[in-house]
Amino acid sequence: MSKSTNNTGYATNFREQFTPRGIIIGIIGTIILTMSSMFIALKLSSLPWPIMFVALVSMFSLKACGNTNFNEINVTHTIMSAGSMVAGGLAFTLPGIWMLNPNAEISAVKLLLVTLGGVILGLIFTALIRKYFVETKALPYPMGQAAAKEVIVGDEGGKKAGVLFGSMGIAAVFTALRDWFGKIPGVLWNQKMMSYGSYGGVWLSPMLMAVGYIIGPLFIGVWFLGAIIGDFGILIGGQSLALWDATTAAAIKSSLGIGLMVGTGIGIIVKGILPKAKEIFGPMFSKESLGDSIVSLRWAPIAMVVFVFLFTYITNLGIVASIVTILGVWLATSMSAQCVGQSGINPMEIFGIIVLLAAKAVSSIGQEEAFFVAAIVAVACGLAGDVMNDFKSGHILNSDPKAQWFGEVIGGIIGAFVSVAVLIIILKAYGAEAFGSETFPAAQAGAVAAMVGGISHMPAFIIGLVLAVVLYCINFPVMTLGLGVYLPFYLSATAFLGGLIRFLVNKFAPKFEENGTGSIIASGLLGGEAVVGVIIALIIAVQILGA
Repeated sequence: MSKSTNNTGYATNFREQFTPRGIIIGIIGTIILTMSSMFIALKLSSLPWPIMFVALVSMFSLKACGNTNFNEINVTHTIMSAGSMVAGGLAFTLPGIWMLNPNAEISAVKLLLVTLGGVILGLIFTALIRKYFVETKALPYPMGQAAAKEVIVGDEGGKKAGVLFGSMGIAAVFTALRDWFGKIPGVLWNQKMMSYGSYGGVWLSPMLMAVGYIIGPLFIGVWFLGAIIGDFGILIGGQSLALWDATTAAAIKSSLGIGLMVGTGIGIIVKGILPKAKEIFGPMFSKESLGDSIVSLRWAPIAMVVFVFLFTYITNLGIVASIVTILGVWLATSMSAQCVGQSGINPMEIFGIIVLLAAKAVSSIGQEEAFFVAAIVAVACGLAGDVMNDFKSGHILNSDPKAQWFGEVIGGIIGAFVSVAVLIIILKAYGAEAFGSETFPAAQAGAVAAMVGGISHMPAFIIGLVLAVVLYCINFPVMTLGLGVYLPFYLSATAFLGGLIRFLVNKFAPKFEENGTGSIIASGLLGGEAVVGVIIALIIAVQILGA
């Protein structure tokens, strides 16, 4: 059990962090958030990070109960947020089944097995890779940093708390005016860029600007370089020089971006994880040593064998595709941990697409089974990306990662049951035709459906893959490069503005950041939009249920 002698609110042992009241508050929160997350992911094709919202709710709820500490708050919000991204992984993939075949009938048993499979595999791999990404690589994890600062500054009060909650209030009002009242446009579009098929413009998002500020100029600069290559190089430049048409340009851009991200995942495994295989994977085979793991995982190989059997015979994946899926989760959760750590973005459906394409390449799985593969991977990546933020917050606050992992277990498993139940209710209430319509656009699931047929431009994908492996091995932050190539330009532009502001602050007003004011303001801006985003999601979910 972890020990701390700090007298500023840190817990002294496991039991003071993983408490019955924290578990109860966390369970209530994860049920509500999972329900709302499923609706918002399907309705708006987006999902706000829950960590800032749940950190506030956990802090105020536990303070109302009296005699709490930073670490109990942190473990509680780990429980509360875990189910949200499980719902996201499901919503961003499986509805594609009904988009392609409205008459498809998928049993509740299959849906639950796919979701629980993703959760359990996500639990295994987050326990194994937490130390590598949070401590050894020390990735920024901007959401986790902001949540930790929110708890610390909010608890201390005084001038810093005023700055934090003041900036949070400004971002909250801005977000409400933009997303609820429609008084502020979401994106300032560049029509000239759009004529080439580029989503050129700037997203008016305090949260993404804050992410860019917290991550800093290096990672953001590489991210924006990827956007320049993807949009100004491939889309605009390629068409202007008559090298290819708009359809080919879009295929090259997306395939190159995916290839760069896959290559990064391979590079992570080759350079970072395999050389440390004994420390990372030892807990699955050794009784005496935990290695890099949080808990003993001697049961994990048995669980994987069981899931191979269940995936093979219940979801009809077959043994080859089942093994590829589990190996793919290992690769994809590493990619997710790296991507979230460097950018604050978790394209979980893209990781699902990558593995489903691999499974289709080596087996003869059908259309529905391909979606099952994508869903298993996306759920695992959604859970991993979210909880790695929590682990970063816990690392800053000196929380016991074992307590956090048990919180993840509770939140993830409950989230699996709740998200499947909500998906079934939506299917029965609205019909399969609602997916892909104005009722539930589910854009990410549509993208998965479009990719079931395969990579659209294989040469670009292979070039990206090989290039990424090489660049990662020489310590170039290639994951953010691939993210910039793949993502719409307006997202990259906003993040770049945040990174540019950080560069200017470091150069011309270093004391502003040295005393922590800049990071506090960024955390407040990030938190304000994230909290309002979750509140709007809750309101929309209630309205849909009421209808």
